[in-house]
Amino acid sequence: MNRPDEDTRVRRATRREWLGLTLLVLPMLMLSTDLTVLFFAMPSISADLDPTATQALWIVHVYGFLIAGFLITMGRLGDRVGPRRLLLIGSVAFALLSAAAALAPDASTLIAARALMGIAGATLMPSLFSLLRLMFDDERQRRLAIATMISAFSVGGAVGPLIGGALLESFWWGSVFLINLPPMALLVLTGPFLLPDRRGTGRIRLDVPSIALSVTGVLAVVYGVQELAAGHSGNVALDLAAVAVGLLILAVFVRRQRRLPEPLFDLKLLANRPTATALALLIACGIGVSGLFYLFTQYTQWSAGLSPLAAGLWTLPFIAVNIAGSMLAPVLTRRLRPSTVVAGGLAVAAIGAAAVAVVTSAGAPLAVIIGALSITGFGFGAAVVFISDLIISTAPAEQAGSAAAAQEVGGELGTAMGIAVGGAVSVVVYRTVLENAIPPATPPEAADAALDSVHDGAAAADTAEPWGLALLEAVRDAVGSGFQLYAVVATVVLAVAAGLGMMGLRARKG
Repeated sequence: MNRPDEDTRVRRATRREWLGLTLLVLPMLMLSTDLTVLFFAMPSISADLDPTATQALWIVHVYGFLIAGFLITMGRLGDRVGPRRLLLIGSVAFALLSAAAALAPDASTLIAARALMGIAGATLMPSLFSLLRLMFDDERQRRLAIATMISAFSVGGAVGPLIGGALLESFWWGSVFLINLPPMALLVLTGPFLLPDRRGTGRIRLDVPSIALSVTGVLAVVYGVQELAAGHSGNVALDLAAVAVGLLILAVFVRRQRRLPEPLFDLKLLANRPTATALALLIACGIGVSGLFYLFTQYTQWSAGLSPLAAGLWTLPFIAVNIAGSMLAPVLTRRLRPSTVVAGGLAVAAIGAAAVAVVTSAGAPLAVIIGALSITGFGFGAAVVFISDLIISTAPAEQAGSAAAAQEVGGELGTAMGIAVGGAVSVVVYRTVLENAIPPATPPEAADAALDSVHDGAAAADTAEPWGLALLEAVRDAVGSGFQLYAVVATVVLAVAAGLGMMGLRARKG
């Protein structure tokens, strides 16, 4: 009679495991913060390094795309060498590359450093979840640990712009990368004592062609989309060809996974309808919510004319209600079907995005705009926690590791795609609107500079001449138009996602 109780006591985590969880929160916070910390730093980086429009987009999101591209690969590598060893090696690399990014002398070097940071970051996330499975045998404790990690990721991404804004008030833009060094040093020094060790099998095969296909395909698609938006290549057919080639490469990747005895990603996981639906919803949320939030941070600076710190403070309401939505989700699922919670949250997020489009079009004060955006944040918070849980809980036990990796890929890819698509759409709208609104008295060179990028437009308008004020007003209106149109795009994406959630998750009753 006492054996079940004894087993329960054996499985429950001790103080060492909970301290280890606290330690694992640090790299999760750093990883997610680095996805968004550049939102307010980009004007300073643009002024110092003078990147092109395409380079500016790459600086912001090449990190996220390479994390997504290498996550599954690094998850397999962790099984081979052991998750703790991979976590510590990746932490050292991440810290060194953060220092390199902080000291980058030009845009190309910064892009390269961010890309390598993405690869190093990809070693961390699968290791974190693998270690959680070793540390927490008790089911309830493990769920709490996983919820804590997901919350840390959400909080880090949300406060990233605020941290960046605060640092830029007193330091140069490189400081947003140097903040990664102390947490990573603490992890490396204390990890061997607080985190469990598990020897890798050493027998798992890493299919190099699959790695090359997945990363090359994703980056080719992103490159084509960026060039279509920026228009720097001058050859639309070439840009479309890049997108098509990327999609073809990804199709070859999928075909190869079907034939490999040990695939890099097991496509059988997607045969589970709730799992596949939840992955699609994660990506849709990234496109809708992350893209809209990114453009809001740009709107507060370029259109409202706020400093980085002031703009960061205006994101606090969004952060607060997003966390409130996340905390409310577990309570709601005690009485409602999971599909209802997910679909309802996404519907609320869509309503908030529609409200953003309406109030921005009406020229409402910034307080009203952030109020509308906060509605989106609340709905997103309520939905995304359970979406992530569905991916892990609905997968067969023997595929739990693959499901966790897929959940991470979906979240990272969705966020990165949101930033990329949002940036591309805003650039197209900005140039289209501004081209028809440049004041007649504007000198040709100033007009060309304004059409090239928002930063150049604001710099060209910084003059005492009468046309300067008119040009600045036109630039701000064009930025607002891009933000407004993308709010409409986000509304459609989130509304479709709400319907998909209700239908695709209906089989799951909690």
